Amino acid sequence: MIRIILVRHGETEWNIEGRYQGQEDTHLSPRGLEQGHMLAEGLRHIPIDLCISSPLERSYQTCLFCAELHHLSVAKDDRLLEINHGDWEGRLADEIEAQYPEAFHLWHTQPEKVTMPGAGGENLDDVRRRARSAFDDYARKYDGKTVLVAAHDAVNKAIICDLLGLDMSHFWQIKQDNTCINVLEYQNGVWRLVLLNSTNHMGYLYSGIEQKGL
Repeated sequence: MIRIILVRHGETEWNIEGRYQGQEDTHLSPRGLEQGHMLAEGLRHIPIDLCISSPLERSYQTCLFCAELHHLSVAKDDRLLEINHGDWEGRLADEIEAQYPEAFHLWHTQPEKVTMPGAGGENLDDVRRRARSAFDDYARKYDGKTVLVAAHDAVNKAIICDLLGLDMSHFWQIKQDNTCINVLEYQNGVWRLVLLNSTNHMGYLYSGIEQKGL
């Protein structure tokens, strides 16, 4: 059996502003840094064998806080990159809604039908396929291990949906707070979800925070 502890990165300034990040390499906010340390403390006594992160700094730094307490290094996997939002990256949600009203509405109601506009723009199936490739590799290579994986909102939602046999129309039915903890296990050809969007290490059961940008 492999156990994957899947976490989302800490808060960034763009999270606060409601600005779409995508694959822009944003930094953790002061609160995001604090959240990263709290996540690390929350996982301090949990056995972890290796750590893998998206190469984007906000996820890598979050993962590194945890890795350092376990005396581990952090491997980077490009397949864990956040969704490429194309022309929406770096823009406020309200600006996007004003310029792309139909696509923005569809993104929030039928996200599986949206490909982000502009060069490099992805859809959720693009994200799902690369994330699933990563998780299939982990299951094959790290049997008997517990792996910490640090990624992003859309990546986490897409892979959780996929591993549970749900299509991307269920994307918005899953919530991922900053530094939330999810636990997934794979055994005998079956994935199961053990824990979803846990924020107990932050001192609350749920955040109540709704972020406008990913």
